[in-house]
Amino acid sequence: NAANESEQLVVASIGLAVPTDKNRYGYLSEHHAHGITMKKCGDYAEDLAASMLATTLGLSDEDSLSYDEKKKHWQMMKMIVKTTNITQSAIGKNGLWTTCIAVAVFVP
Repeated sequence: NAANESEQLVVASIGLAVPTDKNRYGYLSEHHAHGITMKKCGDYAEDLAASMLATTLGLSDEDSLSYDEKKKHWQMMKMIVKTTNITQSAIGKNGLWTTCIAVAVFVP
């Protein structure tokens, strides 16, 4: 993510969801924004990755639950073993271009 506004907060995040079954693929998601906290951006990206994985596992009928409730449910069902996020932010200075990136790769 990038901005050239002075004092502009930019944030980038990668969400990660890993299934319990090692024969299945996990999911990465990406989210970037301006003016929100690292926590909020990271939580959004993590929720997105977990929701995509849950959909492929047939667990998508839980729209009324909060993300934390969904996460507990998925972990109790032993379908999704881990979710996390990698997030970075930066604040623009003096109208100069400021860029931040977040990177993640699945390694077998």
